[in-house]
Amino acid sequence: MSQEMTNLTAIVTGGASGIGAAIAARLQGMGASVAVLDLNPAGLPAGQLGFACDVSDDASVKAAIEGTVAAFGGVDVVINNAGIGAQGTVESNDDAEWHRVWDINVVGMVRVARAALPHLRKSPAAAIVNTCSIAATAGLPQRALYSATKGAVLSLTQAMAADHLREGVRVNAVNPGTADTPWIRRLMDASPDPAAEREALNARQPHGRLVSAEEVAGAVAYLASPLSGSTTGTSIAVDGGMQALRLRPVGL
Repeated sequence: MSQEMTNLTAIVTGGASGIGAAIAARLQGMGASVAVLDLNPAGLPAGQLGFACDVSDDASVKAAIEGTVAAFGGVDVVINNAGIGAQGTVESNDDAEWHRVWDINVVGMVRVARAALPHLRKSPAAAIVNTCSIAATAGLPQRALYSATKGAVLSLTQAMAADHLREGVRVNAVNPGTADTPWIRRLMDASPDPAAEREALNARQPHGRLVSAEEVAGAVAYLASPLSGSTTGTSIAVDGGMQALRLRPVGL
């Protein structure tokens, strides 16, 4: 694997499982020193440094960022990956749940970026990558609250990119389709017919299957790499073509 991130320090929020764990492993393989900020950072691979961090708590975020700086000497890359899911229409969740999901999925990214920016400004290869979603660009049923937060993340990414470009900080996003993650597997297992639910989710994406965590990590690695120094204010869809393609039904 290419080692273009040697001598760089990367923070991955929500990096102990799922897509976050795949991202942390990919960046580590590219030579980066990796700090994983997670509610439960136990059992990380050798070489990764874990910090217990709740992105909905500003003091927790600041402590984890400062711990990373103390351990590695700085911060070069921030992967804002921590987030939670939500199901239902606009009628399905009360105000408290709207505030809770928004606080984690949107304001959580703000807290992390805000704490990291003073350190990123000192880096020769500063980058922020926000994990967004296909839900930001396509209307999905039963995902009103989740989609609202991810739409905000996409707009936030573009605004941050404009704000910090001349400070030497690139900001981009990755938009995964439905990925084979623990959360999606729990949703499938909770459905009346898990096999039928998986088949429906596979069919929703033009390439006919769930997105893998490693595929998302590959896009994040591209955006985070110093070799992508002219890429900022954009998003990469990793969704099997769901965002842009309109294929004819199979057999027609």
